[in-house]
Amino acid sequence: MTRLAASFNQSDIAMLMRISLIVAILAAVAIGVLNFVLVKQKVDTLVTDRNFQRDGRIAAEGERDQLKVDLAKTEKDLKATQETLAATSAQRDAAVAEAEAQIKRATELQTRLTDTTRERDDAQAYLQRYKVIGYEPEQVATLAKRITDLQTAMEVTTVEKRILQRNLEKTTTELRRLLGDDAPVPLPATASGKVIVVDPKWEFVVLNFGEEQGAKKDGELLVSRNGRLVAKLVLRGIEKDRSIANVMAGWKIGEVAEGDVVIPAHPES
Repeated sequence: MTRLAASFNQSDIAMLMRISLIVAILAAVAIGVLNFVLVKQKVDTLVTDRNFQRDGRIAAEGERDQLKVDLAKTEKDLKATQETLAATSAQRDAAVAEAEAQIKRATELQTRLTDTTRERDDAQAYLQRYKVIGYEPEQVATLAKRITDLQTAMEVTTVEKRILQRNLEKTTTELRRLLGDDAPVPLPATASGKVIVVDPKWEFVVLNFGEEQGAKKDGELLVSRNGRLVAKLVLRGIEKDRSIANVMAGWKIGEVAEGDVVIPAHPES
């Protein structure tokens, strides 16, 4: 019984071992199959992802290349548009300048037309006045020339009268001097001038006060500076726009200087 039990036990153990080995082999195969299935799924997933990424990359590269083409075309179109815009702007500026010139010429022509129309109307009105007063234009022109000649003659006469008056005054002054008349020579009340040159050594000055301003020989002038009397002068040499005067003895209160003001000592009443 013991041997049988030992033999049975060994057989059972061997059987169990074989069963266990088979189970282990089956388990290993099952695991291997499972791993294969899982790995295949992962591989399929990776292949799918790779293919997707590859397709995406190819599509992206295609879009990139298309974008490059579109960009080049857009740049070309933009350049052409800019050139067209520049040409259009130049044409517009030229057209604006031409329009402004035309407007200016039109304005000038309108102004000239207005002026011409006004002159024509004035001439017609002027001619109408001639007809009303009974004179022809030629007669009026003759009268106008006659009036101009008379005005010129009157101006000449006025100048001659002024010259004769000055000569008369000179003669009167000289006559009074020759006759020993010590009465002062009157000068125009509104006359005035300034000292422009001073010679302190010879006690004479040059004034910007001459015959045109009413200066007369032996006429006396008061010299003032800032409202204060400086000296008294007597005119000796008379020219058109200036005169020479001497400082009168006993009347020198201060030194005469350039820029001092002179006024008549004996103004005409």
